[in-house]
Amino acid sequence: MHTSESSRAGDGKGVGLGLALVSALAFGGSGVAAKPLIEAGLDPLHVVWLRVAGAALVMLPLAVRHRALVRSRPALLAGFGLLGVAGVQAFYFASISRIPVGVALLVEYLAPAMVLGWVRFVQRRPVTRAAALGVILAVGGLACVVEVWSGLSFDALGLLLALGAACCQVGYFVLSDQGSDNGRQAPDPLGVIAYGLLVGTAVLTLVARPWTMDFSVLTHRADMNGTPVAAGLLLGWIVLLATVLAYVTGVVSVRRLSPAIAGVVACLEAVVATVLAWVLLGEHLSAPQIVGGAVVLLGAFIAQSSTPAKGTLEPVAGGGAETRLSARENAA
Repeated sequence: MHTSESSRAGDGKGVGLGLALVSALAFGGSGVAAKPLIEAGLDPLHVVWLRVAGAALVMLPLAVRHRALVRSRPALLAGFGLLGVAGVQAFYFASISRIPVGVALLVEYLAPAMVLGWVRFVQRRPVTRAAALGVILAVGGLACVVEVWSGLSFDALGLLLALGAACCQVGYFVLSDQGSDNGRQAPDPLGVIAYGLLVGTAVLTLVARPWTMDFSVLTHRADMNGTPVAAGLLLGWIVLLATVLAYVTGVVSVRRLSPAIAGVVACLEAVVATVLAWVLLGEHLSAPQIVGGAVVLLGAFIAQSSTPAKGTLEPVAGGGAETRLSARENAA
């Protein structure tokens, strides 16, 4: 019996690892596909609206199937849609219109520091020394990424927008884990995603005003570092792979894995985004920026892996539901 339970637990973790890896790869490619559309003439908010509205349409049958969630968990659905969908994507896409994709995503890796700071100074709960060290490394690495010694060579507004995406990521991970300890009473993650996308679409429709969009851009080709690519193909990549697939596998993996394990896999998202931006968009990073990026990821990994499991009495790197935030840091 014990062996059978251990085997099932091992299988569950294996599936969770696979899902977290797929999610990291899918999310990592969103900025690379979106930037050519933005440079072709679409407003960043319009690209976000197309992404979220398209994904909401794909997930609509699941929303109908799980319509009971509207009555039982309205606050969860509203929060997930506002922060985990609309907020993360809008801030991230706006940031990559001003700064390189890799830099924008690395800035989001300050999210562990934000969570730890909130737990330590707002909740007044202790954090582990390793977690604090991870935060220091992440902040120091970020200073190298943005090359602060050159007088902040990157667009300051672009960096602030990336920080906004990191703040919304906090809400994404906290809400992704809501109810995971309630067994069969937990809200279905696919239903939460479907309604989150619908809420996000409603919010973004008011903000982005898609009726002002130049839809003709989608019938032409966009330039990807000198290579013309059909805009419709890029939009399909953003909707199906970087949104539907990324959100579904990401939220389900949060439910299956511990923060430490999922956090390690999540670090691949920044690596994937940076490598794809380098290869497909020609956004080369300098040697100090590469080193700084590696330090950011190392700091995030240390902070995440030092987080004790839920229910332990050890110092925490995140409290209650916030502990699960470390399961996957980023967005976009």
